[in-house]
Amino acid sequence: MTRTAALILALLAAAPAFADTQTDTAAVQNTQNADSEALHNELRALRDTMQQALNQRDLDTLLAHVADDVVFTTMNGDRVHGKDGIRAYYDKMLGGANPVVQSIEAEFKVEQLSHLYHGNTAVAFGSSSDRYRLTGGETWTVEPKWSATLVRQDGRWLIADFHYSVNMFDNPVLAAQRKLLLGGGAAAALAAAAAGFLLGRRGRTKAV
Repeated sequence: MTRTAALILALLAAAPAFADTQTDTAAVQNTQNADSEALHNELRALRDTMQQALNQRDLDTLLAHVADDVVFTTMNGDRVHGKDGIRAYYDKMLGGANPVVQSIEAEFKVEQLSHLYHGNTAVAFGSSSDRYRLTGGETWTVEPKWSATLVRQDGRWLIADFHYSVNMFDNPVLAAQRKLLLGGGAAAALAAAAAGFLLGRRGRTKAV
């Protein structure tokens, strides 16, 4: 047998094993893709749940889907820690006898698929279309940006960090101030500014 013939026979003998390796690799890749899609579907479901809970002012559902040590940075520059911090902030802005905000209509949009790390951490980001009706009767529409870090614990995703921000150069508060200033209401504009950025503050509380 010539050397060429021997090489051909060796290649033919190895072909089934090579095909099996390709099949195994493809199966692993398909499994990984399916696992990744399942995680993304869970994240989509959480986004929808949180959006509905926020719009319906369902604090219990909101708190059920955040980590115990969650960090939340709000549009008006407050930063709250933990579930108790979120509850206190919620009571100040939406609950209590004299809430700052009467109602919220928010629609969260994602810019791209969440970044997944080791199947138990995700970073999501996007924007939202928000409509706020304030206690004084004013209605503000804003398009803030948001980002969130989520961790997967006991088979479910929890929000560990959420950051909300709005364009500091173009927002309803600045628009109202410009209108008042152009109309000669400088004092009123300054008073509006003192009310706080975007949603207003009735005094910054100490960090929880």
